[in-house]
Amino acid sequence: MGELRILWGQRLRRDRWQLAIWVLGIGAMALFSATAIHQTYGNEADRAQILQVAIATPAILMLRGLARGASLGAFSFFQIYSFLALLAGLMSTFLAVRHSRADEESGSAELVASTPAGRLIPAAATILHGTTANVLVTLSVFAGFSAAGLDPAGALVAGAATGAVGLAFLGVGLLVAQLMGTSRGANGFSSALVVLAYLLRGIGDATGTPSADGTVMTAGAASWFSPIGWGQQTFAFTGDRWWPLLLPLALAVVCGTAAWLILNRRDSGASVWGALPGRAAARRGLSSPTALALRLQTGSIIGWCIGGLAMGLLAGSLSSAIAAADNVGGNITAALRAMLQSQGVSLTQLMISAMFSIAGILAAACGLQAVIRLRQEESAGTAELLLAAPISRMHWLVSYLLLGTASVLLVMFLTAFGTWASLAGSGDTSVSAQAVWETAAAQLPAALIYLAIPALVFVLWPSATIAVGWALLGAGVVTGIFGGMIGLDQSIRDLSPFTHTPVPNGSTTDWSGAWWMLAIAVVAGAVAVIGMRRRETGTA
Repeated sequence: MGELRILWGQRLRRDRWQLAIWVLGIGAMALFSATAIHQTYGNEADRAQILQVAIATPAILMLRGLARGASLGAFSFFQIYSFLALLAGLMSTFLAVRHSRADEESGSAELVASTPAGRLIPAAATILHGTTANVLVTLSVFAGFSAAGLDPAGALVAGAATGAVGLAFLGVGLLVAQLMGTSRGANGFSSALVVLAYLLRGIGDATGTPSADGTVMTAGAASWFSPIGWGQQTFAFTGDRWWPLLLPLALAVVCGTAAWLILNRRDSGASVWGALPGRAAARRGLSSPTALALRLQTGSIIGWCIGGLAMGLLAGSLSSAIAAADNVGGNITAALRAMLQSQGVSLTQLMISAMFSIAGILAAACGLQAVIRLRQEESAGTAELLLAAPISRMHWLVSYLLLGTASVLLVMFLTAFGTWASLAGSGDTSVSAQAVWETAAAQLPAALIYLAIPALVFVLWPSATIAVGWALLGAGVVTGIFGGMIGLDQSIRDLSPFTHTPVPNGSTTDWSGAWWMLAIAVVAGAVAVIGMRRRETGTA
């Protein structure tokens, strides 16, 4: 047990800052959200009206959660839980991959395996470390909701539901780390599974069955395929059911056991999905830095593109469900439909805008990864070998910026194409093809910001590229997409590029924010390219 304690302590020390940010950040979001709701919607009648509008607008349910009544606790759980669970899932997958596949890539796992700890005790330490992190998340969410004045019993159920989802994805991350041959691939695949769970939960919530008074929603079948949907079934603050948590815990045990068995049988550094043997000599097409950059990132680009295409297909295929929701009775629903019709907007169009905002985040992450790959090549020393050839540093940077721009465009193109194709196939004419393509184009400037600004950070502060890049994207999503639900001031929300994404509405669309963001992206990219001319490679 001595080796287990030492390795667990090493993981706690190594992750102390990241873990503190994740745990405290998730708890703070619970606190701020509940506090903002109490201040803004202190009257239960007001909250009931908001829920009626939300249930009549599936786009809101996609982003928020499952409505279970107008009490302050139930409304807070509806507003923020799915996002808290999403963050817990991402935290757990990153933690699992970092202390498994990433350690094997760096060679540190092999060194530890040569000690009396062997290969299985480090895995046990990682499981213990991830479990501790999710217990802390549980307590943090409990403390946040309780400090906001909500029922402690319901707050404990909400915290446990968040931590249980984190544990489920800890097991998923450990299993994916055994399947994939690189930490980059394992992180990308496991993160995609977390986002898929969020989307399945959203589809189930949007296509569920509303109650007669329009304040309670029974989840659709899709939610039962999502660990986040399982957490929602606890009905925190209304039913306080504990049995649904057996589902994510069972998933964690099954995936963790499978990962343990695979690890016990495979060679160190190997993976279930092994890499194919490469060619003896490179193709002539790899003679340029742009072609090499494409070769290095093809897998991740394909993954993001598949995500965008799937998002588009889902957005269009939900049109029939939206039409059904559009027929729900009630004065609030009728008033909402009349208001939307007067503005030339349909419920399907609102759903598509909500889905495209998520696709915009995927496109931004795809562009950001191009810059991250730059830093990884430099820190690994392979960039210096490349630049020993007659290739300038500016040319090298420009090749990655061009590839990142093309990747962003491709992700949004496939999202729009999938939406258009699925709408056309279903015969839905409530949204024109032009509106679909305009909605996709509206996401591009914000996504390009997360390519250009990290590129500037790469030139000015190389060692902070990865941390600052992901921090900027995370802060932009929290403040721009979810800032309203946690009560952030508008001046803070305006700092996020996603806040200024235009909402296409015919000839009245305000595109000024898009042009400003595009100008910022161009200037930041140009300054990065000019600055790269004088920067040394291989700097810390």
